[in-house]
Amino acid sequence: METKCWNVDNSVNKDKIYPQIVDAAKILQLGQVVAFPTETVYGLGANAFSDEAVQLIFQAKGRPSDNPLIVHIANNNQLDELIEEIPEGAKKLMEAFWPGPLTIILKSKKQVSKFVTAGLSTVGVRMPDHPVALALIEASGLPIAAPSANTSGKPSPTSAKHVFEDLNGRIAGIVDGGSTGVGLESTVIDCSQEVFTILRPGSITPEMIKKVVSNVEVDPATVNETEAPKSPGMKYKHYAPDAQMHLVNGSMEFIHKLIHNAKSEGKKVGILTTEENINQYKADVVLACGIREDLTTVAAALYDCIRQFNEENVDIIFCESFPYEGIGIAIMNRLWKACGHSIITE
Repeated sequence: METKCWNVDNSVNKDKIYPQIVDAAKILQLGQVVAFPTETVYGLGANAFSDEAVQLIFQAKGRPSDNPLIVHIANNNQLDELIEEIPEGAKKLMEAFWPGPLTIILKSKKQVSKFVTAGLSTVGVRMPDHPVALALIEASGLPIAAPSANTSGKPSPTSAKHVFEDLNGRIAGIVDGGSTGVGLESTVIDCSQEVFTILRPGSITPEMIKKVVSNVEVDPATVNETEAPKSPGMKYKHYAPDAQMHLVNGSMEFIHKLIHNAKSEGKKVGILTTEENINQYKADVVLACGIREDLTTVAAALYDCIRQFNEENVDIIFCESFPYEGIGIAIMNRLWKACGHSIITE
């Protein structure tokens, strides 16, 4: 399959007509799969109502079909096709955070493909805060099911280049709208029960959500992957580099010892740190992932750094830990998964 690429300026207006977006939208209407940018990561989109189209997503990614997908919309009118009812608290969250990186899980009308919900009675929906994504969804006239546009288990893509590396020849097209902003997938909150439950951390933090609604808890199942997933990111290994990565809870001196021991075994060693500490390590590959004083920069650079380690062919990666607060919760969640739950404590 030839993968077509369209370059689109990310300042587009969703109410105007752009030939590239019209072309990509027609491909979605024909039941094919198209990658597109959002403010979080690039998504791999297909008609959420079509079993055949959604199955192409799983085929392209090599993703297990028991992992549900998020449905992306461009306006609230599309909710009528997807959701049975919207609790008052969910409406408040939509008003506060949409468009934006918050996925809200609600009772499904069951009109979407069964492959979107993975057999669950609920569906996750969000309205992305990216002009290209909104314009594409609007032009297609469809709700678009879209996981991250990468090979399953690998780091999520934050640029069209990443998508091309993973999926060229496996999907119909890629809409290149430049680099994404947030860099981590959306926060996911289940609003289908009386008590709302955060299932995946993201840049919309629990503190931000609790300022809007009070009946919120964080599901401990985010660290227990034995149950059926209610959202993407709740099951299977994610975000992983080719080399084994270890999250380190310890001092810089402790990390120096880990580097020394690994190098003495003949391993090519990678270190994931921040700008503040990049000159403190003597490893084969040392990458600065943003600024520790501003964790939003760490989130934005995280997946790109993990992909760079693949290009450098390192054998082992040691990663510094980050404060477990604010967006740091989401960063640590993704690192924990990228490491396959491997944490080395001093």
